[in-house]
Amino acid sequence: MPIRNKPDQWGVISIGLHWLTLLLILGLASVGLLMVELPLGTFKVQVYALHKSFGLTVLALTLLRLGWRLVASAPAPVAGTPRWQDAIAKITHGGLYALLVAVPLSGWLFNSAAGFPLHWFGLFKVPSLHAYDSDIKAFAHSAHVSLFYAMAALLVLHAAAALFHHYRLHDRTLVRMLPLMKNRTEET
Repeated sequence: MPIRNKPDQWGVISIGLHWLTLLLILGLASVGLLMVELPLGTFKVQVYALHKSFGLTVLALTLLRLGWRLVASAPAPVAGTPRWQDAIAKITHGGLYALLVAVPLSGWLFNSAAGFPLHWFGLFKVPSLHAYDSDIKAFAHSAHVSLFYAMAALLVLHAAAALFHHYRLHDRTLVRMLPLMKNRTEET
């Protein structure tokens, strides 16, 4: 498998960053939905701190992914893909990248406006984006939640499209991101 993307295949770096980001998002979503119900105490503070650190990690990985995509470019659409499908894919990917930046930034802004200190895995202090402000705090929290649900919806659409391409259209769209998976036409 190539390190860099090729015209017809994602490279190992793009594939690795894609799946690592997904795993982090699934973990953050699970914890984020459950942590608000935790009783006040040290454990809840630790869970929130980890959520914030992993959220900042997603932000950093997304910036790395965007930089890598500029360097390595993206493979061309699978042969025979209609222009309208390619356009929808580009819009969806653009929306996902925007949300992968906006969701962590809104969480960071919420934390800052709430007046809480922010440390990345306890290793170093992360600067505040804003001083304490209850209005900004409320806005950022609302944005964080709304943007998360928008990202969840786009992720479901993205996954459904990949599965549609694999199981209905029998093309290489999904196989290019899962190189160990056989193309549906190769299975029959």
